Amino acid sequence: MQPASQSGQNSPQLIRGVGLGSATALNMIDMIGVGPFITIPLIVSAMGGPQAMLGWILGAIFAMCDGLVWAELGAAMPQSGGSYYYLREIYGPKGLGRLISFLFVWQLSFSAPLIIASGSIGLAGYASYFWPRLETQYVARHWSLPLPLLGRLQLHWLVSGATFVAIGTVALAALLLYRKITSIGWISKLLLAGVIGTMSWIIVAGLSHFDASRAFSFPPGAFTLSHNFFLGLGSAMLIATYDYWGYGNVAFLGDEVKEPGKTIPRAILLSIFLVACLYVVMNISILGVVPWQEMQVGQDNRGLYVVSIFMRKIYGPWAANLATGLVMWTAFASVFSVMLGYSRVPYAAALDGNYFKAFARLHTEGRFPYVSLLALAAGAALFCFLSLADVIAGLVVIRIMLQFLLQAVGLIVLRIRRPDLPRPFRMWLYPLPALAASVGFVFVLISRTNSLTQIRYALLILISGVIIYLLRAWRHGEWPFGEYAPATKIAGN
Repeated sequence: MQPASQSGQNSPQLIRGVGLGSATALNMIDMIGVGPFITIPLIVSAMGGPQAMLGWILGAIFAMCDGLVWAELGAAMPQSGGSYYYLREIYGPKGLGRLISFLFVWQLSFSAPLIIASGSIGLAGYASYFWPRLETQYVARHWSLPLPLLGRLQLHWLVSGATFVAIGTVALAALLLYRKITSIGWISKLLLAGVIGTMSWIIVAGLSHFDASRAFSFPPGAFTLSHNFFLGLGSAMLIATYDYWGYGNVAFLGDEVKEPGKTIPRAILLSIFLVACLYVVMNISILGVVPWQEMQVGQDNRGLYVVSIFMRKIYGPWAANLATGLVMWTAFASVFSVMLGYSRVPYAAALDGNYFKAFARLHTEGRFPYVSLLALAAGAALFCFLSLADVIAGLVVIRIMLQFLLQAVGLIVLRIRRPDLPRPFRMWLYPLPALAASVGFVFVLISRTNSLTQIRYALLILISGVIIYLLRAWRHGEWPFGEYAPATKIAGN
């Protein structure tokens, strides 16, 4: 098969082949992924005890608030690219919205590969339970670069056997996605079956061996509202935010969703509710078996397999081995879903002439954006050399600053600017959920130890994106150097 790019009326079109079942499945496997299986030690360490459950509970509340933002925007503007189109329309397609939507795609060129890498690193971490030698580090380096105004950029990267397993995971997901969308629906449902089966087994096993004194053995001063408490809560909520993200995945497939005005809101809200219930029950179950004092993991991606330890304590080695395999299945499902959804965003922006034109190319026979897919896979493979903690913190901060805050506030702006816009779904209790989501995001940004580390990288991405946009706009005579006029052909670089 030979890929090609076409434009105009003869160009291949995306297929509306994703129904409610497939949309919810894609969202759920994106949300669940490997996150809850590898982040329990991180979130417990952040708050210093089982009070870390507050992070998951508050994370669920803010996820539902932000999910209502996605639901209204997704139903009103069901197009591939999701947030790209929302931000463009909210802030003006011929003015500021063009810059903001470009910046969204630019940051996604970093944050989406980081998300894919996190699932791949998590899978490799569990593979290390089978083959401990994968955790042997061959190289570990700290990188530091002082920049004017921004301060010092710091980065820790490492190479181990698990690093190459993570890269192989990325490559396999890209290979499976190199096909038309109608061949993917059944794959997503099969992967979801493994995800739900894994979580159900953990919940049943944990509740049947539950020790309340272990699960709720709070340390002294666990709920004292001190400065350290709120710093810990901010760190815990950052990790919970990562665990819950993925509910907007279906919005990025807007042109491929059946009855999008109904399907997108239902898939988003249903997936958040179901995943929140599973998370809370599963995490309490694990805390009731594995003492929180034993949940320690460093910055080197070692000891991520808490579920393996959990099952070994209950049933022995055979169960630990089986659970490890199932978690690896779950992690791969997440990588698969994320890569599918985000590969449509640069494609949509390039088709609109607001990103590099190579990303607008569709495969001739499969009719999928193959350049965008391969670019995300390449970036994710590169980020597999980072530690999991750095990957999670970096992607959450980048997306909050350059997407989620702009989108939550933007929904209110759109209501004011475009009251006549057809809205098949309207946010419940408007505007309270949008305001609550914004407050939660700001809290996560600033209420953490060393919070400036990731903020500096987000600012660097922002500044570089603005410079690139202005150079392109000057070259093509677009806003702010001229008036943007939609073209019939795909715009050039």
